[in-house]
Amino acid sequence: MSGMSEGVVVGVDIGGTKVLAGVVGADGTVSRAARRTTPGRRVVAGQVEDALVAAVLDAAGGSPLAGLGVAAAGFVDSRGERVMFAPHLPWQGEPLRDLLEARLGCPVRLDNDANCAARAEAHHGAAGGASSALMITMGTGIGGAVLVGGEVLRGANGMAGEFGHMQVVPDGQPCECGRRGCWEQYSSGNALVRNARALMAEQPSVLSDMSGGHPDRVTGPMVTAAAEEGDLVARRAFASVGDWLGVGAANLVAALDPEVVVIGGGVSAAGAKLLDPARAALRRTLVGAAHRSVPALVAARLGPEAGMVGAALLVARSQPRG
Repeated sequence: MSGMSEGVVVGVDIGGTKVLAGVVGADGTVSRAARRTTPGRRVVAGQVEDALVAAVLDAAGGSPLAGLGVAAAGFVDSRGERVMFAPHLPWQGEPLRDLLEARLGCPVRLDNDANCAARAEAHHGAAGGASSALMITMGTGIGGAVLVGGEVLRGANGMAGEFGHMQVVPDGQPCECGRRGCWEQYSSGNALVRNARALMAEQPSVLSDMSGGHPDRVTGPMVTAAAEEGDLVARRAFASVGDWLGVGAANLVAALDPEVVVIGGGVSAAGAKLLDPARAALRRTLVGAAHRSVPALVAARLGPEAGMVGAALLVARSQPRG
């Protein structure tokens, strides 16, 4: 993809906390990457787009852009033109494709971030060769995608796979989407941090030293680092998030019966601390588990780069072949 005649192809993945952009090759490798902090939900949309453009230009490193693929953490319309709603970003009906084409002067392709990650894993990663697969991305919230025959099922509105906003606890934790009890409030980066902060009040933790004794300063990377040191509070926080991940995955497996479940997003970098309790909960709660083949629950092979790699694939697919 980076060898197209008129310049480089950049994929960019924008979520609730970070913007990650990179020049992506035909084999899915990223040769140059750049990162920015997402301004947040309580800003004007233009500020988010400024951060996105800055990351893209930094990743391109002065090379002309042949095309840009955008993986957005939000509900993207079926035409791939607008972000209709984003729980963690200030986008409502935002014509993001046209805005970015006007600013960058290159073709832009747009889809949901989990859809993009799923495409990348189907072409270059853990879902390769699978007849059907589920992609669950865990970052600030939860995203998802359904793969059938290597292709993403987008649905009538282009919004299939919004698993994170399934209600799992009636009248539960309030969610950024405006509802309560959504799955991502119990299994996500935000849930991990909230769990750790609450548990710090119950027992000693190295997180107290890391945060200067201020639970509200605890971050996800701190919890991961503490868990790697064997801290019980951090490990309990991961166990809870992992258990909820497995419970939600079991419901999806019961509905869709995939060959494999791929877990991606930033939180998945925790590895076994997250995936082991998730696998146990999947087997414990999946209906008829003793009488069926339980799908493997595996980490995304491309890690946090899956979204931008899949976004770049959107551009490659739209290019005429010579």
